[in-house]
Amino acid sequence: MNHKPVTVLLSVLVISLNCLANLNKKEEIGLYGLTCEYLTNPKGIDEQQPRLGWKLRSLNEKLYGQTQEAYRLIVASSQELLQKNKGDVWDSKWVNSSQTQQIAYNGHPLSSDRTYYWKVCIKDERSQVSAWSDVNSFTTGFFDPKEWKGQWIGDDQRFTPGGADCNIWDPWLKKTFTLKEQTGRAFIYVASVGYHELYVNGVKVGDGILAPVVTDHTKRARYIAYDITALVRKGKNIIGLWLGASWSIFGPYHLEANNRPLTPVVSAQAFFYKSKNPSKTDLPFDTLLTNQEWKTKKSPNKLLGVWDFSNMGGEQWDDRKADSNWNLVTGAEEGWKPVELYHPKLVVSAQMVEENRRLTPIKPIGIEHRPDGSYRVDFGTNFAGWTEIPVSGQPGDTIRFNFSERKSMETTFNIRSSFIIGATGKGVFRNRFNYSSGRWLTIKGLKEAPRLDLIKGWLVRTNYKNATTFECSDTLMNWIYDKVRWTFENLSLGGYVVDCPQRERMGYGGDAHATSETGMYNYQLGAFYTKWMQDWRDVQGTEPMVGNMYDGRTARKTVTSGRLFNNGILPHTAPTYWGGGGPAWGGIVVSLPWYVYEHYGDKKILEENYQLMKNWLSFLDTQVEDNMLKRFGGQWDFLGDWLWPNATAEGMNNDKPQTLFFNNCYRVYNLRTAQRVAQVLGNDKDALNWEREADSAADAIHKKFFNPATHTYSDGSLANLAMALLSETVPAELRAKVMKALEDEILIKNKGNISAGITGGTVLFKLLRQELRDDLIFTMLSKTTYPGWGYMRDNDATTIWEMWEKDLPGHSLLHSSFLFPGAWFIEGLAGIKKNDPGFSSIIIQQPNMGNTRLSWVRASYDGPSGRVETRWKRSAGQLQLKLTVPPNTTAVLKVSDQEHILISELKGRIQELPNEGGYRVYELQSGSYSF
Repeated sequence: MNHKPVTVLLSVLVISLNCLANLNKKEEIGLYGLTCEYLTNPKGIDEQQPRLGWKLRSLNEKLYGQTQEAYRLIVASSQELLQKNKGDVWDSKWVNSSQTQQIAYNGHPLSSDRTYYWKVCIKDERSQVSAWSDVNSFTTGFFDPKEWKGQWIGDDQRFTPGGADCNIWDPWLKKTFTLKEQTGRAFIYVASVGYHELYVNGVKVGDGILAPVVTDHTKRARYIAYDITALVRKGKNIIGLWLGASWSIFGPYHLEANNRPLTPVVSAQAFFYKSKNPSKTDLPFDTLLTNQEWKTKKSPNKLLGVWDFSNMGGEQWDDRKADSNWNLVTGAEEGWKPVELYHPKLVVSAQMVEENRRLTPIKPIGIEHRPDGSYRVDFGTNFAGWTEIPVSGQPGDTIRFNFSERKSMETTFNIRSSFIIGATGKGVFRNRFNYSSGRWLTIKGLKEAPRLDLIKGWLVRTNYKNATTFECSDTLMNWIYDKVRWTFENLSLGGYVVDCPQRERMGYGGDAHATSETGMYNYQLGAFYTKWMQDWRDVQGTEPMVGNMYDGRTARKTVTSGRLFNNGILPHTAPTYWGGGGPAWGGIVVSLPWYVYEHYGDKKILEENYQLMKNWLSFLDTQVEDNMLKRFGGQWDFLGDWLWPNATAEGMNNDKPQTLFFNNCYRVYNLRTAQRVAQVLGNDKDALNWEREADSAADAIHKKFFNPATHTYSDGSLANLAMALLSETVPAELRAKVMKALEDEILIKNKGNISAGITGGTVLFKLLRQELRDDLIFTMLSKTTYPGWGYMRDNDATTIWEMWEKDLPGHSLLHSSFLFPGAWFIEGLAGIKKNDPGFSSIIIQQPNMGNTRLSWVRASYDGPSGRVETRWKRSAGQLQLKLTVPPNTTAVLKVSDQEHILISELKGRIQELPNEGGYRVYELQSGSYSF
């Protein structure tokens, strides 16, 4: 495209800050977004040196080049001491540093079951001291396993596999106790296998739901800390625990039962102190532990389905058994009996991730009375979450609720719930220990029409925070961006990303490639991915989907046997074990920590998972001959790309040569990523070994699979060309020619449409982002013909599908497969890129769009270094660009070398650098600019 030179003048962009009115006029910089281990005021952490962080914002729009030259952190055992600036636990004093994230606590040893309060202030580039930040806190859990005294309790029910529905009624458990005096501080810590709800004197504690997050229950249980100080009183009290079967009966978790019964169980302990802020040596005046003194009774709620493939089911509520007094001191004792004690061999650790919450409300848009007497409710969007449905009828009537993703089907994936009418003839169905997924709800058994305005829905997900806003002039781009985000939110429930919320709920490593960078560019997910990596460490060493293993063992006869090999092998999902995959599925344990490090500057996640990476790469080494990875595993253990267009018709045979090529290149990509990890950690020997392995493998792959006549590899598919380039398997002198072959594959052979699946599409978009080929990404996203996102929109999609095809039976219409464009909207169109790990230095780059209809973009990203804003608009041949660079950060601005920028007004704040690859390059200090 030919551009005429455009002259644009630089001036200050005025930003209105409403908070200025409440601040001292002398203050030029403010602190916000305080976190402890990525969390805001977390409770029950078990990290003895938690990392603290904050962000900076300018309070004076006229200033440029604001920086943090030093910080002072104070941690105190009480708010009163903190208000006096007395850090009896830790006073860092002034530390000359610009660091604002990943600052490890370095004070007196922390005590278990205590609350600590902290704040921070900084000195700026003029040595001016900022105001103190808001007061934040963190509560400790337990650092020594011996401190966990609660016994595991439950009732005498046992799940019986093989049926259509679960045979266990969700149990109530309760304990009445007396406090001799009013408590100043009371926390209870609850770990459960299966979901739980906590009640104190009849009041549900907290806003969390579906607690705890999903965990590998062959090895671990996570506890949640609840502050119950305001709910207990001097005298008689009652604590109630309501357990839900859910993950307690999940197949892979009882294949290696580890002395754990097939029933939900719970362990809890509460401590009551006289003081609001007990000292390190203060002892509780009373404690409460789960033990044989607790009592149990079956609740009116039970799981429908068996928490199995295509039968995750729903819930049944029998209102005839309802007892609103079960968790009150005044409740009747009839029907209650002693609990049973259990002795599972589980590590008990803190839930170091945000809880699940009921969030975005969803109002149905229509209701249809059908000829068979049922009512069909349209929620207007496909979603995974909770519903609330008023019902009425004769006592004993069963009202049934069937959920569907497809208008043509009454039920998809057996997602269903029911309500049995009680004595009053009326009731309200509400979810408690399961969730539904679908757009349409069919209600059967009602004798009068339900009121549409009383039927409610909510998205349910892990309660991480948003990081991004994005909007542009192209309606299709906005649709894709919104639906990618909505789909991601519907898949991120329980501290990991599921492939789909209705059929499997598996944490696939391959699918994680399609979602992880999208997630990090749009949400604040440091705790989320840290937790998921612990899940991967827990599952390592366990046999994946199908046997025929690697050390001469006999091929296994069943799927998901759960056999332990105690080597570096990985199943294809975590923490869920189930499912098929290939090297890119286990290989997420190398890729994901590296992406987190790049995004958040988190070196610890590399350290914690380094041995996991080494073990995985060592396992792959056992499957290598002559520098080439060979086919290993069973039918579902060596997948390459997955679900490309028309894949089911072609057959996704993982024995094809192109699959061998893809997986060999992915191994090289893993090795090169691990080399970078080793270099960051100073493990030079490992780095050198992995570099040599990668180079030798790349040479072998190139010799075997390169097609010199066409400058392609293997079958010349988009997936394989992208994988060859991203893994640096292509020799440097051939890289441009292979890139041209990739471009021709997109534009000529596929006429601008994408032709790749989950893993292939992910590496394709990552490569194109890296190569600044925004034009090619935009071309593929702009298509409205099959296959593509525009085709989904034009076929009434409200979420992103599992396959490019809509009408294939058995596949999900809410899936993780094709969410990989989500990172590009921020990095490519908005042009916000990391220049250093953690965005301490950023790149703002005009997208390489060519001649497109896109005329404007506005976006913001609240990243680790603060809020970055960009707005660009092109009209009448003139480019207008507005941007904000947060304090303590510098930006490298890159605009087309056909644009001309006059910088005389702000000399010293903007430095022109040498041109780079068709771009004019400028270094900017922090501040707000308008070009």
